[in-house]
Amino acid sequence: MERTTRHSRRPWRLYAHLMRLHQPTGIWLLFWPCAWGLSFASGGRPRWDLLLLFLIGAVCMRAAGCIINDLTDRQIDAQVERTRHRPLASGALSVAEAFILLGFLLVLSLAVALSLGPPIVALAAVWLIPVAAYPWMKRLTWWPQLFLGLTFNAGVLFSWLAVTGNLPLPAWLLYAAGVFWTLGYDTIYAHQDKHDDEKIGVKSTARRLAEATRPALVFFYGMMVALLVATGFYRGNGMSYFFIVVLVAIHLGEQAFSTDFDDPAGCLKAFRSNALTGAMVFIATLDI
Repeated sequence: MERTTRHSRRPWRLYAHLMRLHQPTGIWLLFWPCAWGLSFASGGRPRWDLLLLFLIGAVCMRAAGCIINDLTDRQIDAQVERTRHRPLASGALSVAEAFILLGFLLVLSLAVALSLGPPIVALAAVWLIPVAAYPWMKRLTWWPQLFLGLTFNAGVLFSWLAVTGNLPLPAWLLYAAGVFWTLGYDTIYAHQDKHDDEKIGVKSTARRLAEATRPALVFFYGMMVALLVATGFYRGNGMSYFFIVVLVAIHLGEQAFSTDFDDPAGCLKAFRSNALTGAMVFIATLDI
């Protein structure tokens, strides 16, 4: 009877949960680097149709990434308090169902890539390799958050390439800024699970840095701000850009200095506030 009740709820709630649609912060964290690239590459006047396409792509690829992660980690997730109720970890959805949904999302993502041109399709095909490899990094290295940064901020490169057809130095500076940003916010996120992770042997920067997390965050976020400044100077942005970057630095500094890394709720709140960080950077890039 219990199994039937769970099955009757599958049509949308469990699939939405598998795709983390109830947790939109990840979508924004994937989308904002795309928006930065579109805006920088177009001189502060991004095309709204491209913004919409990249938003659709971010929704699909973030959902696909969550499914890949849950397929890989379903046995680990079952041992972690925060994740043990996820559809695959709990058995509410089957592996076959997850693969069907994953295939559908990848087809939608391919359609978005095809609409943006062959160079984007080629880059997307290469990008799928680290996306699929990411869930294994927590088993292999203390720095899975760095690997996540390398994959999660590729939207800068995709969007810049879509606008200009090339990837100049500023694109790589902006990409590096995103990588350091992810290193910071995902380290904070990882502190939620550090005790469970220690019990089951999962690695993370939260465990590796431990008491050194706060100075490490200052370095990560400081590098992000420095690289944003360098990108702005290289592109000739005006004073409004640098003023907002200062506000971004203050916002990130508040995270670094005030977050209690032993309070999971506080860590989650700080992590979620980075959706605002991404929006602030995007506003800074606009020619308004």
